[in-house]
Amino acid sequence: MTGPFPWEQFAQGVLAAAGAALAVMLVAFAVGAAKGVHRVVDVAWGAAFAAVALVSYAVSAGEGGDGVRRAVVAALTAVWGLRLAAHIAARGRGHGEDPRYEQMLSRAPGSRTAYAFRKVYLLQGALVVLVSLPVQAAMYQAAPLGALGAAGVALWAAGLFFEAVGDRQLARFKADPANRGRIMDRGLWSWTRHPNYFGDFLVWWGLFLLACGHWAGLPTVVSPLVMTALLTVGSGKRLLERHMAGRPGWAEYAARTSGFVPRPPRRSPTG
Repeated sequence: MTGPFPWEQFAQGVLAAAGAALAVMLVAFAVGAAKGVHRVVDVAWGAAFAAVALVSYAVSAGEGGDGVRRAVVAALTAVWGLRLAAHIAARGRGHGEDPRYEQMLSRAPGSRTAYAFRKVYLLQGALVVLVSLPVQAAMYQAAPLGALGAAGVALWAAGLFFEAVGDRQLARFKADPANRGRIMDRGLWSWTRHPNYFGDFLVWWGLFLLACGHWAGLPTVVSPLVMTALLTVGSGKRLLERHMAGRPGWAEYAARTSGFVPRPPRRSPTG
């Protein structure tokens, strides 16, 4: 974890990543503005991470980074981002505006479209750049993966499992008309109320470990910390549970099921 780190090249890589994230968000904004539905930004969120990873891999070529580390980090980030984008695109097909964005844009001082550009697309683009800092830092580290890198890959894999399996279980549950109006409390959803968010949490802590082959990657801990905050107290768990609070059976489900970190369900509300 010692030795020189190419800070100038890293800074140039961050700028290239920012350009990639901005390009994806501009395309998403054009689509959202044309349709009058800005939930498309949720698809762009995952796609922007994939674009950042691939651009970072390309611009870091020949800068001394370990080839295996660079390829692994780029591949893991792109797989996560593209799977998420595809899932959200399929889930939102045929639906109108997301209630979160409808509520936000109803308070727009002036043009809703301009407000959406500033508060939805540009903000999420900036978050993509911030959260992806470990991906960019890993591209310039000469050290081989080692045990810490292997732990990062394992953490990423566990996260993708929770996220992908949880999403699949929920989609199958909702597709059954017999479950209309019921709370999903089966499979991974019986161990945590948010297996998909918990999976994201693991994915980004795993990618952070992959950026710790040099001490210069340690400050990028801000990225998984920001992602954890977004998932738990930001626009993830907190807003979703506020929306679900009035559903029949939600209080009982919440009483027996972990809010985030998986654990066996309680047998009764008092546990």
